[in-house]
Amino acid sequence: MYSAPQLAIKYLCYYLTASNGKGHGIHSPFIFQFITRVLNDHTQYKEYDKVEKLRQQFLNDRTILTIQDFGAGSSVSKTNQRSVASIAKNASKPKKLAQLLFRMVRLYQPSSILELGTSLGITTAYLSLAKPDAKLFTLEGAGEVAALAEKNFLVSGFQDISVVKGNFDDTLSVVLEGLPTVCFAFIDGNHRKEPTEKYFSQLLAKINNESVLVFDDIHWSREMEQAWETIRNHPSVRCTIDLFFIGIVFFRQEFHEKQHFVIRY
Repeated sequence: MYSAPQLAIKYLCYYLTASNGKGHGIHSPFIFQFITRVLNDHTQYKEYDKVEKLRQQFLNDRTILTIQDFGAGSSVSKTNQRSVASIAKNASKPKKLAQLLFRMVRLYQPSSILELGTSLGITTAYLSLAKPDAKLFTLEGAGEVAALAEKNFLVSGFQDISVVKGNFDDTLSVVLEGLPTVCFAFIDGNHRKEPTEKYFSQLLAKINNESVLVFDDIHWSREMEQAWETIRNHPSVRCTIDLFFIGIVFFRQEFHEKQHFVIRY
């Protein structure tokens, strides 16, 4: 993974060169809609409060969990013993990005949602609230973390979230077999090149014209940047949006030529 100074320099370069995020000069109606109705939607939806209360509970929870990490590891902790508060602070998606995903699902209304990397379930809750009647499967490799997330889903009234425990290499193919299509997927798990490209390849078999794939931490390391480049260049991909911390992939055939956007957020 890149060091903090390296990542700061990369972010500065992104910030200075990206489109300003206001939609000026964007000729694609689809992307203009994304900018105005997702990036620049500042509505304080009532669902936000419900999830942020859950986040606050986690931030005050000193329970120690044993983490079985199948991915690239944590940039903060080098031990497999972590408190719930530490996971909530360092591993859960920040409010800004989690609420962005909520608005994406709210706009596109996917019938099926797949998440690779449940963690404590904060992002999962946002995805569920944005489309309560969607089939939502969330995969988590760390058993104790997944169990805690599942328990809190039940306590908080999230009845339609299916938590799948185990290594993505074993569980993803099983989940995909039971889904006719994947309309929306958030990939936030093994932050390495080969696994990320493998997950992308597996998901491709289940995508349709309206499918949206979101990849987390596309600039986290040289490997992840290489994986993102592979994904961007795939023939099935018609459009991508680079928001630095996440990369968004569209397959819509309305894009007769590939279009790639780097937008400040």
